[in-house]
Amino acid sequence: MSRIGKRPITIPAKVQVTIDGTKVLVKGPKGELSRDLPPHVIVSQEGEILQVNRRDESRTSRQMHGLCRTLVANMVEGVSKGFQRRLEIQGVGYRAQVQGRNLVLNMGYSHQVQIPPPEGIQFAVENNTNVIVSGHDKEVVGNTAARIRAVRSPEPYKGKGIRYAGEMVRRKAGKTGGKGKK
Repeated sequence: MSRIGKRPITIPAKVQVTIDGTKVLVKGPKGELSRDLPPHVIVSQEGEILQVNRRDESRTSRQMHGLCRTLVANMVEGVSKGFQRRLEIQGVGYRAQVQGRNLVLNMGYSHQVQIPPPEGIQFAVENNTNVIVSGHDKEVVGNTAARIRAVRSPEPYKGKGIRYAGEMVRRKAGKTGGKGKK
């Protein structure tokens, strides 16, 4: 049995879960999420607890069991608490700001990079160098943060660029500066 898949999901107050066959709809104070789950799993609700079980013991069912439980748990957590991803900008002259809903990055290019937020995503900037991506869908928050990081990913020699908060960038040694062979 999947260790993750057999754990029950507790539904907090103010969150409503509707199960229609393989479709799961979760509504809460932060928003609304729905997902079609594969037919290999069964989602059942008993009071304030959701349980994800597999239909049979086939290999595909066992593979999908823990994944589907985690997806449903992320939906419940997202509409109740929300998710956020923090990014740090390092480098002289590199900065970020929010104009309207768009995130505008000055990353040393000849132009500013504007990133419009997907539906349900908000940007916040602290101290011109810390970007916070927040929303109720964990997958969209992570993808948006990865798109922002890809504008200028951290380089290994000086460490300049955009990195996740707490990310360690492996540094390389530069040139030694010695004379070449004659």
